[in-house]
Amino acid sequence: MNPFAMVAVVALITATIGMGLYGLRFSRTTSDFFVASRTVRPFANATAISGEYLSAASFMGIAGLVMVYGIDMLWYPVGYTVGYLVLLVLIAAPLRRSGAYTLSDFAEARLESTVVRRISSALVVSIGWLYLLPQMQAAGLTLHLMTGAPVASGGIVVAIVVGLTVMAGGMRSITLVQSFQYWLKLIAIAVPSVLIAWAWMRAGSPRLGNDAWSEPLSGFGGRDNPFYSNLSLVMATFLGTMGLPHVLVRFYTIRNGRAARRTTLNVLVLLSAFYVFPPLLGALGRHYAPDLLTNGNADSVVLVLPQRVFGGIGGELLGALVSAGAFAAFLSTASGLVLSIAGVMSQDLLAKRIGAVAGFRIGTAIAVAIPLALTMELAQHSLAEMVAMAFAVAASTFCPLLVLGIWWRGLSTAGAVAGLVVGGVSSLGAVATALFLHPTGLLHTVLVQPAAWTVPLSFATMMVVSYMTPRLIPANAAITLGRLHTPDKFVD
Repeated sequence: MNPFAMVAVVALITATIGMGLYGLRFSRTTSDFFVASRTVRPFANATAISGEYLSAASFMGIAGLVMVYGIDMLWYPVGYTVGYLVLLVLIAAPLRRSGAYTLSDFAEARLESTVVRRISSALVVSIGWLYLLPQMQAAGLTLHLMTGAPVASGGIVVAIVVGLTVMAGGMRSITLVQSFQYWLKLIAIAVPSVLIAWAWMRAGSPRLGNDAWSEPLSGFGGRDNPFYSNLSLVMATFLGTMGLPHVLVRFYTIRNGRAARRTTLNVLVLLSAFYVFPPLLGALGRHYAPDLLTNGNADSVVLVLPQRVFGGIGGELLGALVSAGAFAAFLSTASGLVLSIAGVMSQDLLAKRIGAVAGFRIGTAIAVAIPLALTMELAQHSLAEMVAMAFAVAASTFCPLLVLGIWWRGLSTAGAVAGLVVGGVSSLGAVATALFLHPTGLLHTVLVQPAAWTVPLSFATMMVVSYMTPRLIPANAAITLGRLHTPDKFVD
């Protein structure tokens, strides 16, 4: 138990709630709550995106996977970052020009169909809840290791803090909170990494792993079919980023398509700076914490290394810093996810009955309650693995919809519906089977990482059904595409 960790976590939570309440002063309209009245500047937006994107998988999970499975796991940070390059090239500016508030708004405007909107809304909620599960699990693990509190308490703390923050001020509050949390996470991962690497070099740079650990596609750590796993992981992370609702909603908070491109370039720089460090800690963990390889607690390597390497009050202070950074990761990512889920619930289910703002706040409560309940029922899974599942679902559903919807006039309403249903059912069915039934061997690999077969299936379904239903191409498709691709200087 680290007494300084509790102080650090409480200070972080206090600062987070304080910033949320501060944002309440500026959140008065529906536009404030959903998109901060589209006034967020590109660099501030980039830090907020980076803050919510660097989740439990990034802060803790990558290090654990590198430690256990070796160099192949570097595809996680590479994929998480390159996904923004794909987003920049294919959809960032056109998506902003759509003028929508949410992915569901974009889907309805492009396909001129309320059916497509409803399916998109259901997928936003499903992906958001799937992504929230590892945040709450990681919070429980962190709080338990650092303070001795029950594992369930971490998820409860995240649910309460995030719920209060999002309800208080919507997008305006969350932008400020997530920007602050990005810089905290960068400091919290960089400082211990540099100091532990320095200690390792002073000790003579002892060997960290055998040849198989550092050899690509070696199957080190008992991985089944490493070629398929890597291929599917690359497809999920490269293509899934553009389908993450909590990421895409941020492109509606800025002024125009040019600002969207600048935001994305800044995000690439900020993420690259962060992702240098988790793999380094994972590698160093093989020397300083080899017991974590056998007891199933590899995800905790980032948390325990400072105390293992330095001990004493110095190790405890570094551990407190890491704990605060880890909790910032859970809170910032969970905030973005809850915001996107609440926005959809408010607009599609609650706003007409009780008003947009009241519906948003009730949607927030529902958004945190469901994954909290599921977290207490599900067995523990690798944090990065669970996040990759959410990426796979996003890549199998919204990626085809966005790419074809933005770049292909021939996408029909029937094609979009069929592709979303096939991609959603296949990917969600695969990951649900993996989470609840726990298959083994090759079947486990195919279900845990389904993107290699679900993404092509979804693209093919959308295109084939669209070719078969040309009469169902939206009447205003050409006009809509013209607006999406008109240079900003002609529309601002």
